[in-house]
Amino acid sequence: MMTMRERLLAVIRGTQVDKIPFIMYDQLLPNRAVWDLIGRERIGLLRWSSVHRVETPHCATETIELQRSGKRWQRIVLHTPKGDLFEERAFEPVYESSSIRKHFVEDADDYVKLWSYLEDGLVLPDYETFLKDEHELGDDGLPMAAVERSPYQQLWIQWAGLGNLGFHFADYPERVNHTVQLLQKRALQIFEIVRHSPAPFIDFPDNITAPPIGPKRFAEFCVPQYNLLADMLSEAGIPVFVHMDGDLKPLWRLIGDSHVRGLDSFAPAPDNDTTVAEAAAMWPDKRLFVNFPSSVHLRPAEQVREEAERILQAAGRTGRLEIQLSENVPPYAWPTSLPAIAAAIDAYKV
Repeated sequence: MMTMRERLLAVIRGTQVDKIPFIMYDQLLPNRAVWDLIGRERIGLLRWSSVHRVETPHCATETIELQRSGKRWQRIVLHTPKGDLFEERAFEPVYESSSIRKHFVEDADDYVKLWSYLEDGLVLPDYETFLKDEHELGDDGLPMAAVERSPYQQLWIQWAGLGNLGFHFADYPERVNHTVQLLQKRALQIFEIVRHSPAPFIDFPDNITAPPIGPKRFAEFCVPQYNLLADMLSEAGIPVFVHMDGDLKPLWRLIGDSHVRGLDSFAPAPDNDTTVAEAAAMWPDKRLFVNFPSSVHLRPAEQVREEAERILQAAGRTGRLEIQLSENVPPYAWPTSLPAIAAAIDAYKV
């Protein structure tokens, strides 16, 4: 019997597996409780990790805890030589995950402050973090070494927000374009570190969904970054994955033509617009790390198992499938859904 680490590596490298890997991001659910329920050998772990770090000797970050209407918030202040930026986050109480309610960059002057922060960054190797994660996970799974998001995704998710960014492209495109250039320069430094890293695959944590970006900007801002890193790593046989967890149909051709070799957190129908069967047929060179559809966790156990069996029938014999949990599962649902998924995987013959 293979370990979960061995199964993951087999999917990544295109070799034979004894059964389809079943994996969860290790920060989502209490590992011990899940293992006590379904068995440690039946579900493994995938941990976000990195092989680089960025130091900013002339900038500092300050986190201020807040309470609003009885809920936890944070204000994160970024002190730069050109002035301060801040974002605000609200937290949900069950898993303590957060969402941004106010972004760092809101006007033209804020871009100057952001440039100061980006120009101050020193990109350094940090293979120790990855190796520590690898040691801690052992046979239970793998660390997933991530680079930074590609420029457009980074701007709308982390820095400006989607609404602001649309106006910024119209009102001061030169400032947006200069920021993209700085992010691309920083990405190249990270890619050079990644080229020599011990990671067996590399992930862009891009959270791709078609409506916020569209084919034109996906082709302009994302695909060239993916292809650049993929080509740098091709000789070593290290595949590049992208976290694509939304609607993808308008991007099908661009994804297919890209040098990306894996989709992490691929979120299929019924929650989004692409089925596992379509993805497996359209992209025969790409691994599919399939996030089990979040809405299906809410169904009775027999329906959960039926959905797992559909996923397995669609791609289980491709050698490119892994089923994972990469989004929060309601605490009342996973004790029902996880055993049903694991049972379907146990019964499936690869």
